[in-house]
Order: sequence, then C-alpha cells, then structure tokens
Amino acid sequence: MSSVFTRIIEGEIPGLFAWADETVVAFATISPITPGHLLVVPRATVDQFTDLDDDVLGHAAIVAGRVGRAQRTAFDAPRAALIVAGFEVPHAHLHVLPAWDQAAISLSNARSAEQSELRAATERVREALRSMGWGAFVPSDISSPRLA
Repeated sequence: MSSVFTRIIEGEIPGLFAWADETVVAFATISPITPGHLLVVPRATVDQFTDLDDDVLGHAAIVAGRVGRAQRTAFDAPRAALIVAGFEVPHAHLHVLPAWDQAAISLSNARSAEQSELRAATERVREALRSMGWGAFVPSDISSPRLA
C-alpha cells in the first residue's frame, strides 16, 4: 500500500532530500521540532519499524547516525535526537533532529515551517554530510531522491 512518504520518494509530492541510497532516503519534515529535523525513511513501504527487515532497520539506524552527526555540525547542537513513533504516517520512519535539551524532544513541539526555512535547514545538513565524506549519498538536486 502506498503512503504519503512513498509518494514523496516517487516524486509525486515535493520533498527536500539530504540523503539517498538504494535502501533509505532522508528528507525534511514539513512540521519540524527544530530546524534541520529530517526523516530517515525506507524506500520500501512498510508500516512499522518493527516490521522492517533487520538489514533495512540496521541500515536506517546507521544513516540516522550519520545524519545526526551532520545536524550537530550544521547547527552546533550538543546532541542529535532520534524519535521512533510512527503514528503520523503508516510508513516506517526515524525522526532525526538537532537537540539542545530534553524538554524540546517531543513531537508535540512540531510546528509548520515555511518552504524557504525547510530548504535552508536541509541545505545546511547536506553541506555537513558532504564535508564529512558522505557526498556520494547527497542527491545533486535537493528536490530529488535519485542517486547521484
């Protein structure tokens, strides 16, 4: 079954991508908790993270770690946070965000953001990923999940 995330990955709905490989993508959420908040999403439509193949789940966690390190660099954040909830969209995804304190790490703090704000924050993460040696996985077009 298709999800809104499937439609973003397939290019039917616009997205802002920081990472793309054969297994997962990372793109900006339209309701970030903090600037730079990204979602790491498997390309395959699987409802819950507990239903993911172990290899896919492991790879998603590795990518989330790389994205989190890039977010810390890009936003000078003391921590990167990881939230796995899955109630918003029936497609497994990991929320990865730069974090400054424990109180701010709640999906109830998500807010709508302007497209220009999302684009600028995503570009900062993309630049950090490139500088950390992960440029091969940063799509050449921020609006496309295609591999380089």
